[in-house]
Amino acid sequence: MNNNKIKKLTGTSIFMALVIVLQLISNYITLGPVSITLALVPIALGAIIYGPLTGLFLGLIHGAIVIVSPSTLAAFMPLYPVQTIFVCLLKSGIAGLVSGLIFKYLKNKNFTLSIILASLCVPIINTGLFAIAMLTLLRPLLDSWTSEGNAVGYLFLSVIGYNFLIEFVINSALTPTIISLTKLKEKIK
Repeated sequence: MNNNKIKKLTGTSIFMALVIVLQLISNYITLGPVSITLALVPIALGAIIYGPLTGLFLGLIHGAIVIVSPSTLAAFMPLYPVQTIFVCLLKSGIAGLVSGLIFKYLKNKNFTLSIILASLCVPIINTGLFAIAMLTLLRPLLDSWTSEGNAVGYLFLSVIGYNFLIEFVINSALTPTIISLTKLKEKIK
């Protein structure tokens, strides 16, 4: 194994550990029926630094942890286990993959913009695919949570509204900062 492969494997392992630890902590930080995802930052970082497949892998790890989270086990798995597993793996896996692809294809045109777009797409895709799943595959569950019949309003204002805003702010603030510090560290060496 050459030096670059060892560095990538080590870096990916560190990001994987961060995804696991941050998501386990996040499982207990909830607003409404879903938890706030703190693990999107290492998914974006892994995708930016090591590429789209690493982003996909980290997203799948994140999805696996979400599947066994208390809120998922309580609210989703008893009624819709297959759909829940599919959605949990798909939403964060695709978010990591797309983040890596955005960075890969834009980095030579505008490095800073590529980092920002790659960072911001992770919470947007993760939450967007969750919202689509709630409005389609998991609609009966969503309808059961609201008594007024305004499931769409409830979804965006209660279930994902604050969560998305917090995740978006965290990701948009931390990922570019960490990448800038990484570039600074490389220049100092």
